[in-house]
Amino acid sequence: MGLSPDAAAGPSPVPPDMHAVTPHLICRDAAGAMDFYQRAFGAQGAIRLDGPDGKLVHGCLWIGGSAVMLMEESSVCQADSPDTLGGTPVSLHLYVPDADAAFERAVKAGASVMMPPSDMFWGDRYGVVRDPYGHRWSIASHVRDVNPEDMRAAMARSAGA
Repeated sequence: MGLSPDAAAGPSPVPPDMHAVTPHLICRDAAGAMDFYQRAFGAQGAIRLDGPDGKLVHGCLWIGGSAVMLMEESSVCQADSPDTLGGTPVSLHLYVPDADAAFERAVKAGASVMMPPSDMFWGDRYGVVRDPYGHRWSIASHVRDVNPEDMRAAMARSAGA
């Protein structure tokens, strides 16, 4: 996670293995969530910093080259999980080579089906799961390119259906 100093130029404002925007998930049982993301989404390279109480203070793993940070919910940090809040309006969007296979893997690992994969008017094969920690994941594979006019027409047809 870019923790190695660069003596010549100083540290980069964005570590070399990170992107400018990185999801930072707050979970009840964040350590369990890290294990789940490895099983469900093939996350790799986990970094863990456990507190004295054994709970995850900071975790980071990579899914398809993108970092996902995690922490245990904490009232001291004013960090509530979706379980405490009663849900989340946020969805993490995961592009994969095979949306159906990735969706099935997540469900077998314990995710709940919110919307089974189907072909969408914008050109993706797309489905949505809820992980056991309250976070929503849309899982997609881009299967066809759609020009803006065709996309607008298809959207209008689907809205009228």
